[in-house]
Amino acid sequence: MQGDDARIRRLLSELLRCQGLTKGQRVSLQLKALLHLVQALRCVALMDDLTGLCNWRGFMQTGTRLLDVATRDGHSAHLICFEVNDLARITDTIGRCAGDVLIRQMGNFIRDLFPSYGVYEVIGRLSGAEFAALTTSPEYASRSAILLRAGRPQTRSRDLPGLSLSVGVAHFNSRRPVGIDELLTGAKQAMHEHKRATQFASSEMTPHTV
Repeated sequence: MQGDDARIRRLLSELLRCQGLTKGQRVSLQLKALLHLVQALRCVALMDDLTGLCNWRGFMQTGTRLLDVATRDGHSAHLICFEVNDLARITDTIGRCAGDVLIRQMGNFIRDLFPSYGVYEVIGRLSGAEFAALTTSPEYASRSAILLRAGRPQTRSRDLPGLSLSVGVAHFNSRRPVGIDELLTGAKQAMHEHKRATQFASSEMTPHTV
């Protein structure tokens, strides 16, 4: 609950603000305050502090529900896994603040990329440099289109350069449904293959000195 101390103090103080009330009123007030506190804790437990997106737990829980709905309705779905390239190097050479800026930039990018998140899509930050999105829209699951948009200066700040990303996509077939764990594993494998292919192509293009 770091950064939310004032809200927690306010919610806890409501539990003690019971003077002049009947027993029924006091219990009602305390139950309401506890409910708000539990909701606040649950929200934080499922959210990444730096980006405001789902964390790994929130993504897996919400994504499971979306896949259940897709299976029920006979719809396909697509899980896209992203890795922000060179984040560790940037953090080590420039500083943690620069890394945090890059992560927030990625958070803004993924929000713009999946405009229906929270309804038909789930987006989240899974770990330090890894993000993921689950969507039922095939047009949002094109690796080439994602990389094209990532290479442009970010719309929220023209001073920020384009993002360097590795991207992998796994497809969900409602006729042969799999769990979100298996789907995420497939997307991560495709992402790592894309990263290796990009690194190999880059090394082939680099002139070799004799």
